Amino acid sequence: MSRARHTAVFALITVAALALAGCADPAEEPGTAAGKAAADGRGGTPATDVVSSVREDEAAAKLLPADVRSAGALRVAAGLGSPPGGFYEKDGRTVAGADIDFSDAAAKVLGLELKREAASFEAILPALGSGRYDLGTGNFGVTEERLKTVDFVTYINDGQGFAVRDDSRLTKVTDLARLCGLTVGTTAGTTFEVTLEENRDRCAEEGEKPYEVKTYADQAAVWLSLRQGRSDVVMSTINGLRYAVGQQEGLRFLNEFKRLDVGFAFKKGSPLTPAFQAAVNRLKEDGTYDRILKKWGTTESAIETSRISPSELK
Repeated sequence: MSRARHTAVFALITVAALALAGCADPAEEPGTAAGKAAADGRGGTPATDVVSSVREDEAAAKLLPADVRSAGALRVAAGLGSPPGGFYEKDGRTVAGADIDFSDAAAKVLGLELKREAASFEAILPALGSGRYDLGTGNFGVTEERLKTVDFVTYINDGQGFAVRDDSRLTKVTDLARLCGLTVGTTAGTTFEVTLEENRDRCAEEGEKPYEVKTYADQAAVWLSLRQGRSDVVMSTINGLRYAVGQQEGLRFLNEFKRLDVGFAFKKGSPLTPAFQAAVNRLKEDGTYDRILKKWGTTESAIETSRISPSELK
């Protein structure tokens, strides 16, 4: 999807959402920060500056390869969709989101400049392998399949979940057979698409009509498909779902399905991973980490410590 079209679709959703912020039922998820933000009626996206005060940490920076320290910059591919991960502001140029804040803050710890380029989600991981980019961001969940070709430095815990329109009769999805006969909207090239495709036979096992999977270039288009009735249910990130239903009338978060660690993505064997791990842990020590989570209403996604390419959560 082109940037212009993305901006138009995102604006269509968010303009209505901002006018209706706070209309979601906070009792749906009373313990979540995102639910509390919706209950407070906070419209728009957070603008708190949580990065400019971050200072370089010499010990972490020394873990970088000498040529990277000398160059002082890294090429970053950013997957941009909708809040709270990474997205374009309404001007269609400015990028924002938790992924942006975390990567910018980690870069400041390491004394680096990020040369960021927007890229489609499904194109980022292959592009790391080709050497086009040094780093990828986009709320990438750590899976065993991805670990075959990519290394990760974890910074949050998120995962897979579902959302529906308020008029849906669908209840908690603990087994994908609950989706039989429905149309599921999700983003192309994601763990959600893989999970849905790998479990298509669940409906046949239950003697039910299979579910249909519709994939879209970005999350804004996924939400539009749900609101317009082209999808019955959306499968996406837990944080993204909770944030969105707090900003859009007529939608509700259904449930978490599976938790995953999320990390910055690197080419397999990249020498950059120890430095970024140290940077994330430094952000935890100085309080920046918690401030970023609080800004985006995702405090439930905190991790105890950053890890390099941990095994997939089961």
